[in-house]
Amino acid sequence: MISEEGSWLGAAAARRLAQLGCCETEEGLSEAEFARIEHEYGFEFADDHRAFLAAGLPVRQPWEEGQTWENPWPDWRNGDPEALREHVEWPVDYLLWDVEHGHWRSSWGERPNDPLEAVEVARVRLADVPRMVPVYAHRFLPAGRGTFGHPVLSMRGTDTIYYGTDLLDYIDQEFRDPRPEHTETWQPHATVSFWRDYL
Repeated sequence: MISEEGSWLGAAAARRLAQLGCCETEEGLSEAEFARIEHEYGFEFADDHRAFLAAGLPVRQPWEEGQTWENPWPDWRNGDPEALREHVEWPVDYLLWDVEHGHWRSSWGERPNDPLEAVEVARVRLADVPRMVPVYAHRFLPAGRGTFGHPVLSMRGTDTIYYGTDLLDYIDQEFRDPRPEHTETWQPHATVSFWRDYL
């Protein structure tokens, strides 16, 4: 059972994506498919993300010059499991790359001199951070059944920014052309611990 507000927000985001006509969408994920995905990859979708994917599964878009991701939409139904796992692990893996190249949080204690040892210490520290779930390319929402309305984050390790106040706003920010200008009222609020420290 997902919240009424989360269900509304996810369905509205799916309708907006369909209106913009920027990608192919397949039949939405079933409850059995959600259960398999969440078991296999070790997270639960937030309510709005779940409702978005239940309304329709975005899978492809026309290739554009300069596009860096061949398949930016995670194909939760037919995608390669290893590629999906890498997509799910992107936020942690990219942060570990930053650790190897000098990043360190003071809360982790003294940094080892050896970069590879530093990565291993950081990997242990990152084992319990909140899971982030890919929405599109390196745009992520926090995991968490019973939650909704999180800002969408664009994540490249320590280079993490807001990309939408919530899933509905994100669809406009990513796919509307021209992108809507931010007004004074566009003020996302970080909702997920640890990762918000990088915003």
